Amino acid sequence: MGDYVRLETRDNIAILTLNRPDKLNAIGEHEDCADLVGALGAIGADRSISAAILTGQGRAFSAGGNLQGMKNRTGIGPLEHPASTRTNYRSGIQGIPRAFRALEVPIIAAVNGHAIGVGCDIACLCDIRIAADSAKFATSFIKMGLVPGDGGAWLLQRVIGYSRAAEMLLTGDAIGADEALKLGLVSRVTPGDALMDEALALAGRIAANPARSLRMAKRLMLTAQTADLDTVLEMSAAMQAIAHETADHAEAVNAFLEKRSPAFTGA
Repeated sequence: MGDYVRLETRDNIAILTLNRPDKLNAIGEHEDCADLVGALGAIGADRSISAAILTGQGRAFSAGGNLQGMKNRTGIGPLEHPASTRTNYRSGIQGIPRAFRALEVPIIAAVNGHAIGVGCDIACLCDIRIAADSAKFATSFIKMGLVPGDGGAWLLQRVIGYSRAAEMLLTGDAIGADEALKLGLVSRVTPGDALMDEALALAGRIAANPARSLRMAKRLMLTAQTADLDTVLEMSAAMQAIAHETADHAEAVNAFLEKRSPAFTGA
């Protein structure tokens, strides 16, 4: 990985930090996209990881794209011709939503500051979002005469519903953390100095559960966003059949019947 994403682990929890605070953690280069995609792939491949947190270094979560790079026609945005630009988006920034959708580890966005444009969309790709009270959110592409090139039009309405997503996307207006909580864009707001403690506590409660079942439960939820009921029922039956044969399920049943705390091993 490069230097855009810092990855650390604490027991069975991974912490990914967008690590370019001097540029408000904006994504400007293909290497930035590849770095985030690589970090997501690494935690997905690590069977010891049961939960993850994504946050930003400094005063922003991510300020989105790099406007100077757009003006200069370098990086992840426009190139010399619309056909080249289309390919640039498909091979660059659009790899990020695909990597998030492939990730079966539950991931929490700890939004420590501004989450603007692509930054807001990245937060929406996480399973759970909590925010510092100073955080701001905007899908402000329209104010630059643009549309979300990273799948944001698909993402936001699945988080907060079509009407509210349309208002955010078509006005480009920013909202604060309290308004984001009312809209359901985040599930809780905390003082800034308590944000990571809250995120770690939440990740810990998730990671305390059987690891294989966590990944299957997340995959079911992702599939259920777009599949019909019959498809989800069939997938649920197949995954439940697997879950019934895990050692952690047997341990959970025995611990319940014996009135003790379970000791899960991920098996």
